[in-house]
Amino acid sequence: MTRRLFIFGLGFSGLEIAKLARAQGWAVAGTCTSEEKAGRLREAGIEAHRFDGSTALSTEAFGDTTHVICTIAPGESGDPALRTCRALLGRARWLGYLSTTGVYGSHDGGWVDETTPALPTQPRSRQRLAAEQAWRDLASETKASLHIMRLPGIYGPGRSTLDRVRAGTAQRIDKPGQFFSRIHVEDLAASALKATTRESGTEIWNVADDLPAPNADVIAYACELLGRPVPPAIPWDEAAPTMSAMARSFYAESRRVRNEKLKRELGVVLRYPTYREGLKAILAAEG
Repeated sequence: MTRRLFIFGLGFSGLEIAKLARAQGWAVAGTCTSEEKAGRLREAGIEAHRFDGSTALSTEAFGDTTHVICTIAPGESGDPALRTCRALLGRARWLGYLSTTGVYGSHDGGWVDETTPALPTQPRSRQRLAAEQAWRDLASETKASLHIMRLPGIYGPGRSTLDRVRAGTAQRIDKPGQFFSRIHVEDLAASALKATTRESGTEIWNVADDLPAPNADVIAYACELLGRPVPPAIPWDEAAPTMSAMARSFYAESRRVRNEKLKRELGVVLRYPTYREGLKAILAAEG
């Protein structure tokens, strides 16, 4: 049987999943928000459809899809894919939803795993948790498998600390006890496709690397790789008033994300187990 994967949101993560899926022999289609981008993706060999969340896709566009992954962030009115395409989604036998580890809330630098209660504090994380439940409801109705992948910060080529250091925008914020988890986009894509091999029930996976770390450490390492001086650390109390509300909201929470279930039960072997391997590989690929 032909496996057809439909990805709602061919952005940074979705496009990486699409490329890997095609390399593994999947038929792949997906959505983007502009006809211009859809045209570029079609030229690259990816079946792309414009979708802005306001109207449903056509039955022809969805085709004989067997597997669905949604990467689109929800809004106050919920998940746009579910809101407009619920009838189509009910035809798939496997559903994947990219959520956030933000649903765990803050744990003062402590560890969280998939059994940790979800107690989100940020509005965007509460919206994600509501979307998770909406996907659970759909899977329950249609008897489809559902895999919820909770993600920390995603980085990769063109979107990493290396770029911020080069641009001169990287600030080393000193906030004692502050930890962030992260995942390389290639490891995210590999984990998502690995999850498609399990087609029973509902599962939650923390898709994170092995080394949660303060952003200040990551910036220092990126500077070392680039041969640039490490900027001095700025105390949190001094930095906070100059930061955007969005940036401050990230620093309002601190947790370390365990990935043992991902490796033990799904058999994922991370290509980039820490930010060090990830940043070194990005720099090496740039030549």
